[in-house]
Amino acid sequence: MTTTAKPDTTIPRSTFWSISADQQLKLLAATPQGLANEEANRRIKRYGANRLNNKKQTGNLRLFLAQFKSSIILILLFATGLSFYLHDQVDATIILTIVLISGLLGFWQEKGAASAIEKLLAIVQIKVSVLRGGAAREIAAENLIPGDIVLLKAGDVIPGDCLILESDNLFIDEAILTGETYPVEKLPGVLPADTALSRRTNALWMGTHVQSGAATALVVATGQTTEFGKLSLRIKLKAPETEFERGIRRFGYLLMEITLILVMLIFAVNVYLEKAVLDSFLFALALAVGLTPQLLPAIISINLAHGAKRMAEKKVIVKQLASIENFGSMNVLCSDKTGTLTEGSVEMHGALDLSGNTSDKVSLYAYLNSVYETGFSNPIDEAIRQYRQFDLKDCEKLAEIPYDFYRKRLSLLVSKQGENILITKGALTNILAACSEAENADGALMPIASANDQIRQRYEDFSRQGFRTLGLAYKPMDSQARLDKTDEAGMRFLGFLLFFDPPKADCAETIKQLRELGVTLKIITGDNRLVAATVSKQLGLAEHEILTGPEIQQMSDPALINKVVDVDLFAEVEPNQKERIIIALKKAGFVVGYMGDGINDVSALHAADVGISVESAADIAKETAQIVLLEKDLAVLVHGVREGRITFANTLKYVFMATSSNFGNMFSMAGASLFLPFLPLLPKQILLTNLLTDFPEMTIASDNVDAEMVSQPRRWDIKFIRKFMITFGIVSSLFDYMTFGLLLLLDVPVEQFRTAWFLESVVSAALIVFVVRSRSSLFKSRPGKYLVAATLIIVTITIALPYTPIAHLIGFQPLPISLLALLGIIVVLYLATAELAKHIFYRLVKM
Repeated sequence: MTTTAKPDTTIPRSTFWSISADQQLKLLAATPQGLANEEANRRIKRYGANRLNNKKQTGNLRLFLAQFKSSIILILLFATGLSFYLHDQVDATIILTIVLISGLLGFWQEKGAASAIEKLLAIVQIKVSVLRGGAAREIAAENLIPGDIVLLKAGDVIPGDCLILESDNLFIDEAILTGETYPVEKLPGVLPADTALSRRTNALWMGTHVQSGAATALVVATGQTTEFGKLSLRIKLKAPETEFERGIRRFGYLLMEITLILVMLIFAVNVYLEKAVLDSFLFALALAVGLTPQLLPAIISINLAHGAKRMAEKKVIVKQLASIENFGSMNVLCSDKTGTLTEGSVEMHGALDLSGNTSDKVSLYAYLNSVYETGFSNPIDEAIRQYRQFDLKDCEKLAEIPYDFYRKRLSLLVSKQGENILITKGALTNILAACSEAENADGALMPIASANDQIRQRYEDFSRQGFRTLGLAYKPMDSQARLDKTDEAGMRFLGFLLFFDPPKADCAETIKQLRELGVTLKIITGDNRLVAATVSKQLGLAEHEILTGPEIQQMSDPALINKVVDVDLFAEVEPNQKERIIIALKKAGFVVGYMGDGINDVSALHAADVGISVESAADIAKETAQIVLLEKDLAVLVHGVREGRITFANTLKYVFMATSSNFGNMFSMAGASLFLPFLPLLPKQILLTNLLTDFPEMTIASDNVDAEMVSQPRRWDIKFIRKFMITFGIVSSLFDYMTFGLLLLLDVPVEQFRTAWFLESVVSAALIVFVVRSRSSLFKSRPGKYLVAATLIIVTITIALPYTPIAHLIGFQPLPISLLALLGIIVVLYLATAELAKHIFYRLVKM
């Protein structure tokens, strides 16, 4: 029966580790059976979502207003408002309308991107097992509330600050909060209120994770009220800036520097030439808007979101959008072989005694050890349970010491026909370390030292055949209430457990595809070097030099950096050594991806440029990873890499477009204003130019990408972009000034001058997209249909605009056919020259 009593406020909840479990349950109006569903719904409204950043999703109004937060846009709006009250209400209204439309476009794009990503993240959100109404059920971690009873097992992330009600050999990794390297054992109890955080052994902290064991705990605090939440508020936790984000920021700074210098210079010179101050100010600000790619955030967001959706169709979920760039530029992928290169369905091949013969006793003891274990689910125990089953009517589990990555053993105390037996299985070396004797097939015992050579020889033979081999040991024990790790001593070695994980049929082809994409696969496995070498041959991998964990242990960091470049197979690797290998590869200049799904992969996932996990992974691995695969398969990863590179290539296209014709046009206009007796374009016309040229670029996310842009990893290069901007900006300005010269030579009226210049600017900036979007020839690389359609629509609107009834409001006049033809020739010459410049540029400048 669940309760909905009001919380007791007479007990201080802030020091919950000093309060008994019964008192804490009373304080939170909770029971050991969990909250009723109705009460849980009420509490989620009161406490809010269990998130460190508890801000509500950005509302539509706030997102819309954010489109105008640029200081240049705000100053422009202020100056336009001033113009409205002083003299020209029509012009001011037009400018405001254009700015508003631009803002609406940005809002529409970002809103769509945010909604798409929210749906994708929901696929891989962390779940937590809780008791609700007395029954266990899984809920999203963000729906957890104080008073919930959580059920924890190895690999689970602690979802909130909790008081332990029950525990079974529970060890917690608290490094993220306390910096403590080794897991801490946790037990129920009551501690003094002044106990230091790292010594509160009856409490669990949000953000830490279960290394081994199991527990039932009462949630006391969630979200920002947790210790981790308070810490994140103090230090303003933020994800490290990716190379992509850093490149975008530096690109923005580059344009801002140029813009500010140019705008101040133009405004000062125009005032000096005694042109109207307000008009000159508006002209300078409109130029600044034209030079500043204010739609860059919206276009990048929709481009990355579009890429994330395409990747999701390939069963790759992107948790952090900016990681797409790193995913595309990844040139080394590190992975364990299990489930990635192999089928992942471990099969038990045999249960053998000391002599290498099939043994019923070894099978029975292995089955007892596996059938009663309650730690995290794993394929080894599942394979043992499937291999052979026994009648357990005379057997009973008494106690368990769960597996952990330090002991590398799993021990069960079992009562069999009234006799208590401790049965232990695990890595052979670690099992032998716990043994003092070995048992022959006939039951005779011998000192372990006498059997060591025989055991190790058989182990090597099995390994050369590609079998993963575990050791099994046991010892009779007296009845005792509690089992301790110190009991894993003086044991009898009983035999070998052999396992086989067949290679995937298409693995060799997948590895070849990765190699063609410029990605080197490096296998990091805990298996011994003989098994690793055999499986590598079965997978069709070339003969590789093998580096083992013990060898890595003896190497300095500089020596390891030199070594990892040439080694593609790492065997007998400890969990902490995975991180060393990843860091060494990064220092050697590689962009490193790491694919892991276990508790012992967390530090390596953190260290990698791209942390990759799978949907079936331990919660802490999924939480740490930036990319989650819905299938543990390298073929899925290959598709993801291709989509990541397509997304990055299309993002770069917008940057190239913004820095070519558009930038050149604004630069030319600024220069022309210095020697023309009138402004070459009115502020409203500049803003309209900017709006029209931005529109086709919004379809860039769906554009086709040349195979060469996908075939090799690409990285953000601000120096390359600067060179591109200078080269194509000069080409654009050259033809802009040719247009100025033609118009001055023809001595056209001011309104026609501006109309002709507007047409040439917009049409050339729209069509240049087809030149700069690809390294290949304009006629060889096929653009996307949406880009073509949007560009043709804008060109048509631009040419038709001077002939519409609203032309006089914008300051345009119809142009004679002869002038339109001359402008068309200039645009064609410009495109041809840009195409030639592109071929020369890519021949001289490498990205």
